[in-house]
Amino acid sequence: METSYEDSEDERQEKQGCFECCIKCLGGVPYASLLATILCFSGVALFCGCGHVALMGTLSILENHFSKVATDHATLTDVIQLMQYVIYGIASFFFLYGIILLAEGFYTTSAVKELHSEFKTTVCGRCISGMFVFLTYILGIAWLGVFGFSAVPVFLFYNMWSTCAAMRSPVANLTSIETICVDVRQYGIIPWNATPGKACGSNLGEICNSSEFYLSYHLYIVACAGAGATVIALIHYLMILSANWAYLKDASHLHAYQDIKMKEERELQDIQSRSKECLNLY
Repeated sequence: METSYEDSEDERQEKQGCFECCIKCLGGVPYASLLATILCFSGVALFCGCGHVALMGTLSILENHFSKVATDHATLTDVIQLMQYVIYGIASFFFLYGIILLAEGFYTTSAVKELHSEFKTTVCGRCISGMFVFLTYILGIAWLGVFGFSAVPVFLFYNMWSTCAAMRSPVANLTSIETICVDVRQYGIIPWNATPGKACGSNLGEICNSSEFYLSYHLYIVACAGAGATVIALIHYLMILSANWAYLKDASHLHAYQDIKMKEERELQDIQSRSKECLNLY
């Protein structure tokens, strides 16, 4: 019976040790960096995925209804293909950058939580944290521009959607529907010599009733929202990195102070031991 009691006590200690280990591991998770990483991945995925499909839909609408001569929209086709390649690069870069920032969050969290142990921050680690702060600041400014640029197609499609809604209104029946047109040449998307360059009446109604138009419109809205979410994530990252860099700087100063204090205490102990030896000799 005594053996079974001792075994149960050992099992309790082992379970308690596992629980404390789990609590310690959960305490070292950088939840703020994890939340920013999830938000960044979600925003970039929405922007890149929806933007890629919306660009293909836009090109199809232009080719079928606004510019039926391939040479008229050749430049636009090249620009859209280039933007799609840029989207691939953005998705790959931010996937790696988000993982790196999450790893940096784990590093700085461990450094802050272990200030009083043998763990010490290095000058290289603090420089890397400062570099991430600067790089995230630059990326945040760049994504503000991306967010503003992604709002442009939303505005263009909204104008077309408003024209489509006007065609269905009772007021449109009092006038000729053929006089209601959408001319995309005025936005600079295609040149002025493109044919036909605009859609009126029944042709415009065909565009309005197509699923391709509404799909592209809503995808642009989601892509714009994804760009906004990425901007918020980068601002969140910037606050986290700035705070972590300040913590690491304070940690380095604290370690330097502790080293000096320990050195002084050792010197004081040596002096006291020498004085005691001298008194014993006398």
